[in-house]
Amino acid sequence: MFYYVLKYVLLGPLLRVVFRPRIEGLEHIPDSGAAIVAGNHLSFSDHFLMPAVLKRRITFLAKAEYFTGPGLKGRLTAYFFRSAGQIPVDRSGKEAGQAAIREGLGVLSKGELLGIYPEGTRSHDGRLYKGKVGVAVMALKAGVPVIPCAMIGTFEAQPPGKVVPRIRPVTIRFGAPLDFSRYAGMENEKTVLRAVTDEIMYAILSLSEQEYVDTYAAVAKAEDAAAKERRFPRIR
Repeated sequence: MFYYVLKYVLLGPLLRVVFRPRIEGLEHIPDSGAAIVAGNHLSFSDHFLMPAVLKRRITFLAKAEYFTGPGLKGRLTAYFFRSAGQIPVDRSGKEAGQAAIREGLGVLSKGELLGIYPEGTRSHDGRLYKGKVGVAVMALKAGVPVIPCAMIGTFEAQPPGKVVPRIRPVTIRFGAPLDFSRYAGMENEKTVLRAVTDEIMYAILSLSEQEYVDTYAAVAKAEDAAAKERRFPRIR
């Protein structure tokens, strides 16, 4: 219930005023049935902008840190994300990845829309990074289409570290569904999973027109942070 209050009464109208989103390709979202919407991830606002423009409810896999913060603020944040239909995902290892896949398959088994960011984390510099294969595993195991989505302009509106977004228009662009039924039963083949994931990322890239980096976003973030530390060492 609170999901729809957020979408139509509280958050949705505000997001439309602040970002004035232009929506393209909405006809590619099926009116019913399970599907994965896979998008780039540029801003904290992405979690809320996409659900605000879709007619159907969509459930996202969100990082567990949003649900485990300390104090009153942490509890309120956790309540907000759960009420908005987000599922906490621990990203700390291989077993955590398996848990995320189980949660995602549970959503798809109910014939619902599942939202996922294959990069695994927000882009820290606006570029598109290599996708993780979990999206391919879920698509093949559930036998559902993957709809690529590009968030355009959200990085400029609310880059990492900026709490209050700038008032500026953004575009949310959906592409034609990708059918991977030709790979049915091959969800344990690493080369197949990599090929499916790369096809999804290429579709997102074609929509977003970002610069692509063939490295995982988390690795690039860590390398950039280490380089910054070397240039500007902190006084301990």
